[in-house]
Amino acid sequence: MKLSSLLPLAFLGQAVNALSPAEWRKQSIYFLLTDRFGRTDNSTSATCNTGDRAYCGGSWQGVINHLDYIQGMGFTAIWITPVTGQFYESTGDGTSYHGYWQQDIYSLNSHLGDQNDLKALSAALHARGMYLMVDVVANHMGYDGAGSNVDYSVFDAFPSSSYFHSYCEISNYDDQSNVEDCWLGDTTVSLPDLNTELTSVRSIWNSWVAGLVANYSIDGLRIDTVKHVETSFWPGYNDAAGVYCVGEVFDGDPAYTCAYQNYMDGVLNYPIYYQLLSAFESTSGSISNLYNMIKSVASDCADPTLLGNFIENHDNPRFASYTSDYSLAQNAISFLFFSDGIPIVYSGQEQHYSGGADPANREATWLSGYSTTATLYKHIKTTNQIRSLIIGKDSSWATSANSPFYQDSNTIAMLKGSASGSKVLTVLSNKGASGSSYTLSLGSTGYSSGASLVELYSCTTVTVDSSGNVPVPMASGLPRVLVPSSWVSGSGLCGTAVTTGTATATAG
Repeated sequence: MKLSSLLPLAFLGQAVNALSPAEWRKQSIYFLLTDRFGRTDNSTSATCNTGDRAYCGGSWQGVINHLDYIQGMGFTAIWITPVTGQFYESTGDGTSYHGYWQQDIYSLNSHLGDQNDLKALSAALHARGMYLMVDVVANHMGYDGAGSNVDYSVFDAFPSSSYFHSYCEISNYDDQSNVEDCWLGDTTVSLPDLNTELTSVRSIWNSWVAGLVANYSIDGLRIDTVKHVETSFWPGYNDAAGVYCVGEVFDGDPAYTCAYQNYMDGVLNYPIYYQLLSAFESTSGSISNLYNMIKSVASDCADPTLLGNFIENHDNPRFASYTSDYSLAQNAISFLFFSDGIPIVYSGQEQHYSGGADPANREATWLSGYSTTATLYKHIKTTNQIRSLIIGKDSSWATSANSPFYQDSNTIAMLKGSASGSKVLTVLSNKGASGSSYTLSLGSTGYSSGASLVELYSCTTVTVDSSGNVPVPMASGLPRVLVPSSWVSGSGLCGTAVTTGTATATAG
């Protein structure tokens, strides 16, 4: 059944469960390729050869089957890949398992399930107090063949060449008109570029996105290929969706990327991504470049706290393809959670998957057996617990500016919070797992002499010295997060019991 036949005229307006952009700041997001996360049959051995670029059998029901696994890490939202109808032929570039080669926007991808399955996923998340983010594409459609030979009648909502820019391949990424008006794709699979300047195209997209959000109770959108569409298109689309929208602007220049936040709620934080990778991909990475980029993003972006932070995704090589050092991976992950923005972890990252460039980085999560004892699974779980504690203790932490205040060749220290004397202190190191144990003395934190702090990963209590310096216990190059000792009681962290109202549970 087509989506268009399911929508009453009164669908306009925000979905019942939708979060405001401000509320998204408090969430943490688990990103998954639907085809590669979980199967309906619950198999953990079904073959999935990434090099084949073929459908591997993941489904929306497969995601439902393993929500305990996701929520067990502490995530409050999931982001799934596009849900729309694709072309399904196998090509020299593989198949449309990823969801970015849509042809029928009013239908769902039958490989992933039907409308009842997608609605069931949304309902299952909401029943857990979790939220659904869906990937959408407004820039292009997909066609099995060269751009010069497209049969436009296959595109259900846009069945004529009059809806598209004339065929030309992008040849100059420094020419914004070329980036926006010419086509992505190649001569095997072309991506016909919609003329989103047309009122007719905008009207179709705005009505469609409002209907999608309403029909499936979607709470947020990740928007693909944002820089390939003129900026004037996005405010109307964001408003029509009525939910938080975070756009993919695949560029590391903060001045260029941040500008798009003037047209939608947030963007993926590619400027930080490149410098975060550079800082922690080896023990000789550049801490200073990351330190400086934090300040650049704070200056150039309208609101860095609404950006999406990541160190892995389906378009970039896995972090573990650069280094197998778990300590470096833990530091990179901790940065996502304790700096400005919304943390996003890519499925398989918690299992230390090491695939390189696409398609190697699109491994099936089920082949890990969904291990909950994996080192990074446990690290992410603790990190989410720490972030939740902080948000609960400091209502302004999520909107407060992160301030890097110390750096050396291997270390960066940051303060974030609303009040002097109770800001969260995060210390990250790229010394790696072989790093020695030592005490790092940090001044200028706002903490007074005699103040008691707890480092929440090692559960070490420290006291600010007579000169106002915080003694941070460093070991094995692992990340450190310190908060006032008074925050820990009842948190479930560091062996304390969890206290909720009058109920107390023993910490696991």
